[in-house]
Amino acid sequence: MKGRIHSIETMGLVDGPGIRVVVFFQGCALRCAYCHNPDTWNFKGGEEIEALDLIKKISRYKPYFHKSGGGVTFSGGDPLMQPKFLIEVLKLCKENGIKTALDTSGYGLSNYDEILKYTDLVLFDIKDVSKESYLNLTGKDGKEAWRFLHAVEKSGVKIWIRHVVIPGITDSMEHIKELSKLIKVIKNVEKVELLPYHTLGLDKYKSMEIKYKLEGIEPMDKDECKKLELRLIELLNL
Repeated sequence: MKGRIHSIETMGLVDGPGIRVVVFFQGCALRCAYCHNPDTWNFKGGEEIEALDLIKKISRYKPYFHKSGGGVTFSGGDPLMQPKFLIEVLKLCKENGIKTALDTSGYGLSNYDEILKYTDLVLFDIKDVSKESYLNLTGKDGKEAWRFLHAVEKSGVKIWIRHVVIPGITDSMEHIKELSKLIKVIKNVEKVELLPYHTLGLDKYKSMEIKYKLEGIEPMDKDECKKLELRLIELLNL
């Protein structure tokens, strides 16, 4: 079984518990205004790799996983866009005693129940709080994301919620309160993280000759983002 990946990051510390290998899958259905990896959008880009070869690369770091409680996180792009390859890799991870996480916006090509059988944690990226704003920010209406979320709730897999805070767009207290209402009804939520918007991917847009939709917006202040995160946690009683 072959799939396409963009890159592999080793010794990651922010995409799940413990020390992790992060595998970035190629291909994404969304066009998020703040995406810092537009080079992952193209489904024909990246590197083609066999599932067994990918597991060999991941397995090199098993000693670090066991010591730290870590594992592998499949990100992207979006790993859900290559379901057959993802399932094969997840199964191999389980056979090799490697804990798995999915970092996803929830936009995939179904097979969610089968995928979640072999997943230990879902890092679920909530793009926005309403259908209209979701569409403006990503180019999609959010329906598929909620379909995936329902599958996660049904599976019982733990969820870490993530949300990007963009100055002037998603940084108001009103927005945070609406976000809290949305999260409150989601089952299995273990943790909530607010991520500060940054502009580290701007050079990629220039080199790829893609218009950057949020041009002129400054990066989100990290301290202010942390204050909003603490307020959100209070609202959720986590």
